[in-house]
Amino acid sequence: MEVSVWDTYVPRQDGKVMHFDILVPSTLTDTDVIFAFGKHYLSSKTFMTGELSVNECKFCHMQEAPLAVVENIEKDGYYIIEMENCS
Repeated sequence: MEVSVWDTYVPRQDGKVMHFDILVPSTLTDTDVIFAFGKHYLSSKTFMTGELSVNECKFCHMQEAPLAVVENIEKDGYYIIEMENCS
């Protein structure tokens, strides 16, 4: 499956900046849906974060996804890769 990678930086209340990627099927182009996935992910965190909007989340590139990512996307619609300050 080809996926779109959305590079995302969201400020945390403690001053750190979370960096994570939102992976979605390449056929999904509705930014409202993509941002909703990111907001759902942020709501799972135990700390407060800033808002997620077009200013924090940008399309980066497309790539082939490994099987584990594909399975998660088929189940949830998206996959998150945590990069920095996500826990």
